Amino acid sequence: MSDQPRRPRKPGKPYRKPQKDPVRFLAFEALRAVDERDAYANLVLPPLLRKAREQEGFDGRDAALATELVYGTLRRQGTYDAVLAACVDRPLREVDPPVLDVLSLGAHQLLGTRIPTHAAVSASVELARVVLGDGRAKFVNAVLRKVGRHDLDGWLEQVAPPYDEDPEDHLAVVHSHPRWIVSALWDSLGGGRAGIEDLLEADNERPEVTLVARPGRATAGELLREPAAEPGRWSPYAVRLTEGGEPGAVEAVREGRAGVQDEGSQLVALAFANAPVEGRDELWLDGCAGPGGKAALLAALAAERGAALVAAEKQPHRAGLVAKALHGNPGPYQVVTADGTRPAWRPGTFDRVLVDVPCTGLGALRRRPEARWRRRPEDLEGFAPLQRGLLEMALRSVRVGGVVGYATCSPHLAETRAVVTDVLKRHPGFESLDARPLLPGVSLLGDGPDVQLWPHLHGTDAMYLALVRRVS
Repeated sequence: MSDQPRRPRKPGKPYRKPQKDPVRFLAFEALRAVDERDAYANLVLPPLLRKAREQEGFDGRDAALATELVYGTLRRQGTYDAVLAACVDRPLREVDPPVLDVLSLGAHQLLGTRIPTHAAVSASVELARVVLGDGRAKFVNAVLRKVGRHDLDGWLEQVAPPYDEDPEDHLAVVHSHPRWIVSALWDSLGGGRAGIEDLLEADNERPEVTLVARPGRATAGELLREPAAEPGRWSPYAVRLTEGGEPGAVEAVREGRAGVQDEGSQLVALAFANAPVEGRDELWLDGCAGPGGKAALLAALAAERGAALVAAEKQPHRAGLVAKALHGNPGPYQVVTADGTRPAWRPGTFDRVLVDVPCTGLGALRRRPEARWRRRPEDLEGFAPLQRGLLEMALRSVRVGGVVGYATCSPHLAETRAVVTDVLKRHPGFESLDARPLLPGVSLLGDGPDVQLWPHLHGTDAMYLALVRRVS
């Protein structure tokens, strides 16, 4: 043994237990649910926020920040992935998903909010310590420090290909949409750079909450007494909660006399209800009624004319939601659990038939931003037979002189005009109706006769509607 005295060890930094930030922890939980369970943020977030209000004492500012972190991260995921890929020394697919969620949350705070750089990095590292452990928190720290060296514009100059070389890939990175969706939306718009950029930007904006006053049960005037409420742009039954607002706090919504419904969906129902029929107008069919918002408005409109609505839905649990939405309707209605492609009624039974068909949902990417990352081009092939089958059922179910409406919450040409054109070729006893005059006051509706609504032009989801009348 040496006679040299042992040098005292330098005192290390005392271990500090990581501090849980309830807002960022909640945002992380929501993102994990979206990733692991294919959940939708608009369904996951409300119960998490309610629990946080009760257990963590969340106030309005906490809830607003958590909501912004979740939705902002999901909307900009494609852009942030491109930035993170430039800051990580291996492919992103090799990064554990929980680590990538923390990195994405950090990237959004750095590039998409006004949170100061040092605060965004330190809060993200602290979250990583809580949910990932100290070792991986060091990795998060190193990556986010690289991200923080440039602002969003600076990064886009580096990671997005020049527009002149690859316009679709440029738009995909800059506006955070998969390339195939950029291409499909561009085709639907009919070309032009300004239009597609405006649409993609609108997809990344947080939509307002829109309420519908169900006729005979509530009025728009009643809803306008709510804080920060403004009239809808187009529908006489629409009221917008301009500061977000909590629909569940509105008495008429709690009582079922009003509901949450995008104004585009309201316009589709109104145009369908006002399309001219020849002869009686007594029995209407909503052939794809779940979850019930459009059916509730249609039933109320039908009741005002002494007509009845039959609301058909294939899935029993969704049929239950329809029944709940229609409960208390002032006129007669019936909810049936039935497969719309195999109708439980005789041909020619109805005066009006609407089918708002299942689709890719590309028209509602503002509300369900995660859908853009889940959908694949091959999904179109899966929906096509069902969409055509439902429209053919509708054509068989309407009487001569009656009207059929075909609607989707997708602007993709393969789900809209292609379906209508293909089916009508095989059913010559129908004529197209011009839907544009049935949306009075609504501008920029195209050449007709069908109607395509757009987020950037109308402030609605990208709803599509075609109307036809049976003539023989």
